[in-house]
Amino acid sequence: MSWIEKLYQTYENNPDNVADPNDAVPLLPLFHSTQNAQLHVVLGGHGNFLDASVVMKDDAPTIIPATEASAGRAGAKIAPHALFDTLQYVAGDYLKYGGNPNKKKNESGFDPYIQALQVWVEASQNRKLQSVLTYLKEGRLIKDLIDKKVLIIGSNGMLAEEWTESTEAPPIFKVIKQANKKGQFEAFVRFSVEISGDNPAELWKDCELRESWGRYYATCQSRFDLCMVTGNTMNVASNHPKNIRYPGDGAKLISSNDTEGFTFLGRFTSDAEACGIGIDVTQKAHSALRWLIARQGRRDGEQAVVAWAVSGVDVPDPQADTFSFLFGGEQVPVPPKAGYTAQEVGVALSKRIAGYAAKLKANDDVVVLGLDSATPGRMAISYYRELTGSEFLERIETWHTGCCWQQYFGKDRVFFGAPAPRDIAETAFGTWREGKMYIDEKLRRTTIERLLPCIVDGALIPRDLVESCVRRACNRNGIEYWGWEKALGIACALFRYHHKERSYPMALDRELRSRDYLYGRLLALAEHLEERALYVGGEKRSTSAEKLMQRFADRPYSTWRVLETGLTPYKVRLNGKRHGFLNAVQKEIDAVCDLFARDDFSSDKRLSGEFLLGYHCQRAALKPIAEPDTHDATDEPENSEN
Repeated sequence: MSWIEKLYQTYENNPDNVADPNDAVPLLPLFHSTQNAQLHVVLGGHGNFLDASVVMKDDAPTIIPATEASAGRAGAKIAPHALFDTLQYVAGDYLKYGGNPNKKKNESGFDPYIQALQVWVEASQNRKLQSVLTYLKEGRLIKDLIDKKVLIIGSNGMLAEEWTESTEAPPIFKVIKQANKKGQFEAFVRFSVEISGDNPAELWKDCELRESWGRYYATCQSRFDLCMVTGNTMNVASNHPKNIRYPGDGAKLISSNDTEGFTFLGRFTSDAEACGIGIDVTQKAHSALRWLIARQGRRDGEQAVVAWAVSGVDVPDPQADTFSFLFGGEQVPVPPKAGYTAQEVGVALSKRIAGYAAKLKANDDVVVLGLDSATPGRMAISYYRELTGSEFLERIETWHTGCCWQQYFGKDRVFFGAPAPRDIAETAFGTWREGKMYIDEKLRRTTIERLLPCIVDGALIPRDLVESCVRRACNRNGIEYWGWEKALGIACALFRYHHKERSYPMALDRELRSRDYLYGRLLALAEHLEERALYVGGEKRSTSAEKLMQRFADRPYSTWRVLETGLTPYKVRLNGKRHGFLNAVQKEIDAVCDLFARDDFSSDKRLSGEFLLGYHCQRAALKPIAEPDTHDATDEPENSEN
């Protein structure tokens, strides 16, 4: 129950954000929910019909008063909302115009809706509510909407299911399609009541009405029991909210409505004994979770991951890459020069972390929570961690500085830092098709789940992920240049983090005598020499080093002999036109060969990901990194003179 307690505390710590109109998904008032409305009906103070219109998608989100049953209703269950609802509930002539022909049990919820509204009106004595009740009791809502040409009837006199004319469809069909509903009969209605001197007219914005509903609904509760979150005796919930990750999300975190099956497995006699949570607590906790996911969470299909401080202070997104973390994805960083070190990344990160630390106290509670669902109706917490503010910031900084390498994600996204888990998953298991990397959604979610402990807990990256990324970076065939550069940067970052005890520098280490690292340097030198020879000869094609990279990683000694022999005609070409360049590169190749230990050079043993570090560092040392805008996303490697 720790997670729900933290969410409940988060709600209590953010009273100023309740029903904030600036939030796309607001923190909801108690006993309220949100729905997307398609119809707007304007009434006068005496319950007289004034106007009606179709609500466009951008203005559709509406905060509505809801009961515990209506907030969690599903299927054919009749459970009316308190005020705003679909035509099935608010229109007395719903069945007269056909109802919902797609349902086996085509019934109206008008009577229970009106009865519940009548009781609330009598308890509140609210004039606007009385106006809505007076009008709806006439049972002519659909007729008025048809007369106003807001709803459309077919040739049979019933509400048309779809627009079949050749002319442009009326707006109602457009918004119904956008809301993923099956017809006009599923339209959701909201009301305004215009009374001089009593503003606002829009009832969903009326704070007094919200408070009235909260006071009234609290008096309707009579199921007292022990709340396992607060430890107090209070009204406990029998239904828990849904719509957690997005509007229309039917999966619930807590569900205990199966009193005849095996839900309690014979351990308890009632759902309250299995899971007793106060209705205030569950409403506030679920509202806080919904608000946090929309505000600062990250969703991949059915998976949602969110990190937050219980105090309400902003915290960094643990799934962001370093570019997004430092620049918010908006500014273009200054391109670093060759020989870049982790120190510069560390300084930039320290400044950013210091900004968060100025607001987030060292002992503030920070929670990282992951949600996923295997079925449409049930959801599970797939990842949960509680940390102090100082621990969380330290782990984030460690990830971005430890898993740091040059990343090339496109001409406007060249940076030094850590990749995002989503990019790692695509590189490790994705398939390159039509200029994009595709990956199975389930595999992506699973991989992100496996990477979260590496970021939040400081755990090692799973070895199979590192190996998969290394294999992807070694295979340059069938992938565009920028896609391969991205895979290379990610593979180097993961290998470096996985072997962080070796403290690999990001700049070329000329003293490192590791066999794999030295072979990587040789490959970069051979590629550079051939590139220059092709440039001098006016040719534009892939080098042998590029084409044989995979084979070189599997059998370095025998492949190097092929590459070295193949360089002979290029050396002849350069000897006449670039003699100085040829001597410098040949001297560098000889120097690298001299660093090999005895028998290491002649071994044909498969290379580890370390050779990518040597290759990348040697290449960077030969060709200082160009300005980001000098590379197009589809550019070939640079052939310019040094």
